Amino acid sequence: MKARSKALLLALCAVLLVAVSVLGTMAYLTSKAQVITNTFTVGDINIELTETKPESRSAKIIPGVDIEKDPKVTVKANSEACWLFVKVEQTGTFVTDKVTYSVMTGTDGWKALPGVDGVYYREVGAVTTDTDFYVLTGNTAHPNGVVIVSDKLTKAEIDTITDGNQPKLTFTAYAVQKEGIDTAAAAWAKVNPTSGSN
Repeated sequence: MKARSKALLLALCAVLLVAVSVLGTMAYLTSKAQVITNTFTVGDINIELTETKPESRSAKIIPGVDIEKDPKVTVKANSEACWLFVKVEQTGTFVTDKVTYSVMTGTDGWKALPGVDGVYYREVGAVTTDTDFYVLTGNTAHPNGVVIVSDKLTKAEIDTITDGNQPKLTFTAYAVQKEGIDTAAAAWAKVNPTSGSN
């Protein structure tokens, strides 16, 4: 019986040795990945449309005296990349070639939105500080925007301007995220108040 107990004990030791070896190998071959936590924050776009000139928001048309007019759109600090639009509406009597203005276009300026009168756009990257974009072209005396009144404007032409048709410029600014919107036309469709999609 002793021999049998000894054999059984040896067999148990062998099984135990195999079990420890297998468990040790299993422990060595297992691993745990690190936990990844994603926190989603919201993006934001904030804009502001302001004007400091003319100070009273109305100005007299006097031949040869330019009118300083400086509307600007500010993309506020920490705004996401966006499509920025400005709509310029002209009403009343602007005497052709004698009372004029232009939107600041060109390489670093606004671009006319094809097929939409009076709407201009630009692509703006994400900003960390307030970033200003003037709307009208300026001149030496008024670099941030001007309405030019020709010195050839006559009294008879001025008399055609009555209370009901005084010249007015109205500016409206819009912005929409750049991410996921590939064209200015698609972006305008998102913010255009007459499109019904906003």
